Amino acid sequence: MSLPEPATRNPRLETTGRLLLVVGLLYLFLVGVKALETGINAFGEDFAASLFEGVSNPIAGLCAGVLATVLVQSSSVSTATIVGLVGSGALSVLTAVPMIMGANIGTTVTNTLASLGHLRQSQEFRRAFAGATMHDFFNLLSVAALLPLELTTRFLSRTAATLADALGGRRELAVEVSSSPIKDAVKAPVAVVEGWLVGAPDTVIGLVLLGLGLASIFLALAFITRNMKMVMAGRIEQSMNVVLAKGAGLGAMAVGLVMTVAVQSSSITTSILIPMVGAGVLTLSNAYPVTLGANVGTTVTALLASVAAEAPEALVIALTHTLFNLAGIVLFYPLPALRRVPLNLARGLAELAVRRKSAVAGYVLGFFVFVPVAGILLLR
Repeated sequence: MSLPEPATRNPRLETTGRLLLVVGLLYLFLVGVKALETGINAFGEDFAASLFEGVSNPIAGLCAGVLATVLVQSSSVSTATIVGLVGSGALSVLTAVPMIMGANIGTTVTNTLASLGHLRQSQEFRRAFAGATMHDFFNLLSVAALLPLELTTRFLSRTAATLADALGGRRELAVEVSSSPIKDAVKAPVAVVEGWLVGAPDTVIGLVLLGLGLASIFLALAFITRNMKMVMAGRIEQSMNVVLAKGAGLGAMAVGLVMTVAVQSSSITTSILIPMVGAGVLTLSNAYPVTLGANVGTTVTALLASVAAEAPEALVIALTHTLFNLAGIVLFYPLPALRRVPLNLARGLAELAVRRKSAVAGYVLGFFVFVPVAGILLLR
């Protein structure tokens, strides 16, 4: 008697199931942002003011954004949290802008660490480390150029506010918020938790909602990334090969943007580039625009988070994040001389790293940990 053959997997059904799960996780993510906002409000305005007075200095805020993103290993989590804090009124847009820029710098640590897998092969490591750190240098140069300009003119946040008005994200949203079915659906679970805590001190309510909000954001984004990575398995590499065959430029940026939006993680997109650059399959110049596209694609998380926030300023800071990354591209990519600056700096650092392996540890710990910690402590 023969045993029945095992049921064959249905890839289409499995993909559909994973996509439906992602929709549910997106809902959990929005609920988490709402819980975070409500939890901050439960402590009162005085608490919020005292909690963040230490990062009122823009450089300290920048360092806080870097360190927070390094610790959670996800700019999506840190930027979503910042959007929630702005939505609650705990942070002003002006204070949050340097933090958002810092998150952009902090997220590059993942691909820098990924390049260490090539440490034993000098030639591969030289290429891989340069491929990773060109992202570091691009974001650092963008902050160096645009943060002082933003602090003196507020051109990014003012443009974002104008866009938010045009999208109905400020005056109209403030009027129509009660009639939004999405916001009502997001509020419902938070209201249930508040109902369970009726009679409890405000501090307890705030702590519970803060904890639930942060946990929901972190878990939702982690599982969204995991599921979308499985759905997109193999397709990112195929797209990279198509781009490589046609050359770089806007097409490569589009691939980086679309793939990052799909998997909800710029770290995955950019980390996939590292072994390709290390192996010599992809040149540094061709990988560069893919990285820039991923930089823009990662801002979609903050835009999603702004949907759950009550205050219209949440949309303003989310749009500011997008405009910052776009402005960096406009500033450094079109002119060949400026385009080569991050690449040349990355190549120079990679040469040093190959000659002195200790420089790698010094760079990673110094740039991503010691300098941000020192900045926060000294500028409080």
